Amino acid sequence: MTIHIAEGDIAARTRAIVADLRFLEGPLLPILHEVQQEFGYVPQEAMPVIAEELNLSRAEVHGVVTFYHDYRDHPAGRHVLKLCRAEACQSMGGDALAERVKALLGIDFHQTTLDGGVTLEPVYCLGLCACAPAVMLDGEVYGRVDEQTAAELVAEARR
Repeated sequence: MTIHIAEGDIAARTRAIVADLRFLEGPLLPILHEVQQEFGYVPQEAMPVIAEELNLSRAEVHGVVTFYHDYRDHPAGRHVLKLCRAEACQSMGGDALAERVKALLGIDFHQTTLDGGVTLEPVYCLGLCACAPAVMLDGEVYGRVDEQTAAELVAEARR
């Protein structure tokens, strides 16, 4: 399912977000988070509005959006499954786990299943290094994830 939002609506809603947060110290990141919360991603149409309102170049805003892995430039699936790719998780079987999850979903990182159900994203630390490998499903973190637990999480997300 694709949701289309009129460009004027994106601009107006983005301006309202910027107006609420522009007086924070270093407002760009909180604004981008709020825009992503509002739309489910950071629309291309929002970036020039943010740049103009904060007196930044479009390149600066685009650079921040593309640098940080947490920002998306397209809508995510109904569920977001994040796999930790940091060294601690890799050393505890994270690579094999990632391959298993990709096979179960039939997608690679930064992709969404054809039914729009699940988006698979890599993250580079969930702060659960002592319980590696770790994954996050819709904001809930799971540690010591093995192939069985991963299969259960994928099944839950596919429902």
